[in-house]
Amino acid sequence: MVVTINLRPTLELTDEQFEQICHHNRDLKFERTARGGLVIMSLTGGDTGERNAELTGQLWLWNRQARLGHLYDSSTGFRLPNGAIRSPDAAWISQTRWDALTPEQRQKWVPLCPDFVVELKSPSDEIEDLRLKMQEYLDNGSQLGWLIDPDTQTVEIYQANSPIAVLSQPTELSAPDLMPGFVLNLMGIL
Repeated sequence: MVVTINLRPTLELTDEQFEQICHHNRDLKFERTARGGLVIMSLTGGDTGERNAELTGQLWLWNRQARLGHLYDSSTGFRLPNGAIRSPDAAWISQTRWDALTPEQRQKWVPLCPDFVVELKSPSDEIEDLRLKMQEYLDNGSQLGWLIDPDTQTVEIYQANSPIAVLSQPTELSAPDLMPGFVLNLMGIL
């Protein structure tokens, strides 16, 4: 279940307050929208958790071998240029962009939009909310995003300066220009 609470104009949620909410409610997952809304997400169930682990595992193995950047799971927050704090199910940042961050910037929410993001739809997600989130990533600098929907067996591909592509029942995905050599086997994910 995902709930967004509009706090404005009653409350302007500061970074410190948002961090405290996250710290004191570790059983929940939070994001902050660009307009200051507090997004509350419940923990995932077993099937979704297993799919996330498979996805992250394949990305981790490729990244470990290729050493072209840094990989993040759904517990990492990214401060997007529009002010939102988002946590995609999986994200990757090129080494060059990571190296440009200061040690202090690396300790908190990463102050940039990932180069690559993946959102894996869970039963509690609304597909339209995820589509808006994918567009937000693109609008804030992401080069590539995959929205994976096990319910419909589809993958929506969001790429900068390109129309959204929809694949039905794909068996694998790749990103040769951005992440050379990476191929995501969708068995166990879709």
